[in-house]
Amino acid sequence: MRIRKAVLGTVSRPRLSLHFSGKHMYAQCVDDSAGRTLVYLSTVSKAPAEKLKMNVDGAASFGKLFSKIALDSGIGNVVFDRDTKRYHGRVKAFADSVRDAGLRF
Repeated sequence: MRIRKAVLGTVSRPRLSLHFSGKHMYAQCVDDSAGRTLVYLSTVSKAPAEKLKMNVDGAASFGKLFSKIALDSGIGNVVFDRDTKRYHGRVKAFADSVRDAGLRF
């Protein structure tokens, strides 16, 4: 909850929310001022062509796919919301791959 109080997204810098469940990954860019989702991708949706595994390599691949979709929709700057997860492992791999693809935190 401490992170959620400090991180707010706007139209110019939406909040990049990341969530990992036991089987799937979910990422979305949210405009908190309007209360709407701008970009959404999950491993449940049909967009990821290959089957991604729930490990560090899968999170990096998922980050590249998500950043491509976000850049195509006109989002360049984001505020990273890592949920309640620590910044290591899959979260770090996702964040690094998103940065390498061109999104700025």
